[in-house]
Amino acid sequence: MAKKILFINQEISPYVPDSSLSLMGRNLPQFMQEKGYEIRTFMPKWGNINERRGQLHEVIRLSGMNLIIDDTDHPLIIKVASIQSSRIQVYFIDNDDYFTKRLMASDEKGEEYSDNGERAIFFARGVLETVKKLRWVPDIIHCQGWMSSVVPLYVKTAYHEEPSFANTKVVTSLFPKSLNKSIGDNFKRSLEFRDVKADLLGKYSDNFDFDELIKLAIDNSDGVIEVGDDVSADLADYAMRQNIPLLKNPGTDFVDSYEKFYNQICED
Repeated sequence: MAKKILFINQEISPYVPDSSLSLMGRNLPQFMQEKGYEIRTFMPKWGNINERRGQLHEVIRLSGMNLIIDDTDHPLIIKVASIQSSRIQVYFIDNDDYFTKRLMASDEKGEEYSDNGERAIFFARGVLETVKKLRWVPDIIHCQGWMSSVVPLYVKTAYHEEPSFANTKVVTSLFPKSLNKSIGDNFKRSLEFRDVKADLLGKYSDNFDFDELIKLAIDNSDGVIEVGDDVSADLADYAMRQNIPLLKNPGTDFVDSYEKFYNQICED
């Protein structure tokens, strides 16, 4: 039976401008689908996405849940579209406050949003709740981009007894640094959900920044992949010190290396 891979992406081309992250977000699911894997793909519905051009439409049966973050209700909206050239279906996590009315990590003036941490939490929980509703059980969850960095923690703690994720392996890709400021002074408090309590987060700085966020992802992943030559050596070394399998940057011809790594992770 073909393995099932859930790709949780920060960016996917053509919905946002081309970058190493958005191109990988588009190409990797396509390549794995062509190899016979069953895939699902998620990303945030950033405010700079043209819904009409991308032919996004809301999935009513999946929308409507409220996610409580830091004692505040936030409605979850799920939209879907297809990349025609690759026949890849993309699910979008949306919310008026966190995504629809805003750009990506930074506003029109280039200032990073002070609540980027809360946005990542909402995105993570929105994806996992939606996958549960789909009654789909991934063998592997592959997280790409800082926006997906909360997912590994929740899979291994808050959702570890859910049938959809009980036996799922998590892979995190390391990309070059893309956040410069902290992601909110209430991030730890906002993370608390089910089994995720403050004492689980004691090893991390109260001032969560990009590096702390990626360390959180690494600590809860079963494997880590370097993407590109300019990934932080400190973060790659951190993964190795935690004895987490690390795939060094395989370059442009990466598909076979990724597949081999997936199989290695699933066998461990």
